Amino acid sequence: MSETAAVEPIGKREKTKAANRQAILIAARRVFAQLGYDAATVRDIIRGTDLASGTFYNYFRSKEEVYEALADDSAARFRPILRHARAEATTFEDYLHGAFRAYFSFVVAEYPEEGRPIDERLPHVRLDTPETKAVYQEVRQSLEEAMAGGHAPAVDADYLACACIGIAQEVGSAMLRRAPPDVEAAAAFATGLVLKGLVGAPYTA
Repeated sequence: MSETAAVEPIGKREKTKAANRQAILIAARRVFAQLGYDAATVRDIIRGTDLASGTFYNYFRSKEEVYEALADDSAARFRPILRHARAEATTFEDYLHGAFRAYFSFVVAEYPEEGRPIDERLPHVRLDTPETKAVYQEVRQSLEEAMAGGHAPAVDADYLACACIGIAQEVGSAMLRRAPPDVEAAAAFATGLVLKGLVGAPYTA
């Protein structure tokens, strides 16, 4: 048996596993948006796929684990978009506006057909998974660099990073309830809110 022939079945199994996991995540995103996180069940998620119930439990033990995976999956895909917005910015205001616009465009694209999530239907976005922690660090590092370069007020970087993420989540949720969602208006509002809010924020030593 050739080396290539021996490897092929393993490669096929890995592709099948990846496809099954992705099918579960797609179904879960749709179910959480339509029914709400609290009302949704594992059975609802399974019904949204072509998989057997036993197959689901090969990947996840609960809907909580699925939701955590969704948070990580979204954060992993958003990080390079956020990094690009940072690279394209020439001023602190450019960075804020570009980052907010990138996030709002991203969340609109997340729910093109299934219906959009509403505040009451989804729990707050988790910030304690590996990928969401990485997004937080990305935001904080960008803010710290802007402060160090004299482009942004020298305030508490941790508070500011958390404030920016919180504004993005809450304004994004409000934007998604509108038809059609206006990404540019939401980005302009969020950017202005942060910039004006910094005027009253105490500077660090």
